[in-house]
Amino acid sequence: MSVPNEAGAFLRIEAVTKDFGDFRAVNEVSLDVARGEIFALLGSSGCGKSTLLRMLAGFELPSSGRVVLDGNDLAGLPPYKRPVNMMFQSYALFPHLTVWDNIAFGLRRDKLPKAEIAARVDEMLRLVQLTTFAKRKPHQLSGGQQQRVALARSLAKRPKLLLLDEPLGALDKKLREATQIELVNIIRQVGVTCVMVTHDQEEAMTMASRIAVMSEGRFLQVGAPADVYETPATRFVADFIGNVNLMEGSVVADEADHVDIQCADVLHRVGHGITGYEGQTVTVAVRPEKIHLSPSEPEGTHNKVRGTVEASSYFGLYTVYHLRLASGGVLKVNVENETRHRDGLPEQGDAVWAHWLPTSQVVLTQ
Repeated sequence: MSVPNEAGAFLRIEAVTKDFGDFRAVNEVSLDVARGEIFALLGSSGCGKSTLLRMLAGFELPSSGRVVLDGNDLAGLPPYKRPVNMMFQSYALFPHLTVWDNIAFGLRRDKLPKAEIAARVDEMLRLVQLTTFAKRKPHQLSGGQQQRVALARSLAKRPKLLLLDEPLGALDKKLREATQIELVNIIRQVGVTCVMVTHDQEEAMTMASRIAVMSEGRFLQVGAPADVYETPATRFVADFIGNVNLMEGSVVADEADHVDIQCADVLHRVGHGITGYEGQTVTVAVRPEKIHLSPSEPEGTHNKVRGTVEASSYFGLYTVYHLRLASGGVLKVNVENETRHRDGLPEQGDAVWAHWLPTSQVVLTQ
């Protein structure tokens, strides 16, 4: 059934719910995805992201709500009749078929003319740069090459919507990082709209133009990666995306240009207002990379705390320091390793001051 394509949404998910008996896996989620966008569903295992993806593919039917793609309601359409293709984490390549035949498989099922099948397969092989591997079997390929074959097979049928289920999960960390940009470039070159599922925040933030953080079947926040990272909407989002220091406190002053919040170890001054009131209980979030260390006490009375270096971890680009505070809490601080020599840096047992700017914190009320 054709429906109006409101506000330019190419894919529209409208109040979709999925129940399995008494368990609600997806709880009234709504989302608009633009044509050509790469959108990521991000969350931990069991949050409902894979169930939502399977509903887009047609492998599961919504208990309520609807999915509209390019103005057409997908209700009742089986997977093989949807202009949608899905690439699985395992790649699901046929081990007895060559790379060429794996890519051609779906086209042959659709009974396309042989000349058109050959043209499309050759086009896909060029796209993923595997022309010279056309006659090989999957077991003769590396993990990254198998991933590109699976992508080529998914794109060969020219779907309107490409679904990726943990697309790089089977690769080791270094290969996964190298493949992320390559995969994005191929998808953008084709121009296909893409929805991907991942539990890897770095993967989502690298590949997607927008992300939705899911928990218990709901979207907690939808936005560009930088917006979700810098201005998380909830404690869960702040804690799930990257590393963060979360400090409980209460508002002691709420002025037009700043908010003062008293926490156990520090008096925060945040350089922007919040919708709240004095005495309100809030959480202050500060990312470790926004905190600076100094051996002497900084000026002023806000946004500073004294701690003792309890541990440090070297990660090449930066070192993470764990400071034990007077209350017993721990503050994580990232310090960039700007030089090869580490002379003068804090050592275990040293007392140091941590401090940050009034624009570095986010105040969370939920």
